[in-house]
Amino acid sequence: MSYRKVSKIAIVVIGGCLFSAMANAQQENTLTEQEKTGGWRLLFDGKDLNGWHSYLQHSAGKDWSVQDGAIMLKKNNSDPSKDYADLVTDQQFENFDLKLEWKAKPCIDSGVMFYVQESPKYKQTYDTGLEMQIADLACTVPDSREILRRSGDLYGLISTRVNTVKPAGEWNQFEIVANRGHLRLIQNGQEISTQLWDDAWRALVAHSKFAKWPDFGTFRDGHISLQGTEDKGESQIKLYFRNIKIKKL
Repeated sequence: MSYRKVSKIAIVVIGGCLFSAMANAQQENTLTEQEKTGGWRLLFDGKDLNGWHSYLQHSAGKDWSVQDGAIMLKKNNSDPSKDYADLVTDQQFENFDLKLEWKAKPCIDSGVMFYVQESPKYKQTYDTGLEMQIADLACTVPDSREILRRSGDLYGLISTRVNTVKPAGEWNQFEIVANRGHLRLIQNGQEISTQLWDDAWRALVAHSKFAKWPDFGTFRDGHISLQGTEDKGESQIKLYFRNIKIKKL
């Protein structure tokens, strides 16, 4: 067989493999058949904000939208707070495995909260919800520099040993597993864990900034929330979430 024929065959084989790999690659904001069979479902379909609303509002604030298959927050410092109020799920969850991806511009300070109680009694989602922290490592000061306030931490309570947050503009993977009081938080493969609601947990909260918040960390079900970010001096904040899926345990 000539070299030319071998080259043509090789090109066809390689091209076929690449096409097959591309065809088999999972699209964003979709579930595989295995995931569907395993009980996973999407909390975001990549098209709209159905299933979400801003905290204590009937719909999403003006600063939240969907762009290129991701939930996007585009916030200016001058915007009224109702426009970027934290997104919360319409539904509440008790025992669950939650996975999502996020990326942001530099200097972001946000978080993913859970067990949030939506009531006029509480002004903010974090009055009741536990938070897996989002903080850009490069310039979010002081949060990205302080233990218990870095990205991937259980904010204010338990810190990761290694800060695995990726540079601004790259996608990060979050997973939150809350199952009958056992909690695991995983950022880009780095995991922390704790047990909720026992004597050790109550002591941990009592020695934290949340000690004066009587209901914090006491609820066993609630909404999941995407924080509308804190003001760190950036005139335009952009934050993105995608591939948000959950499995009830």
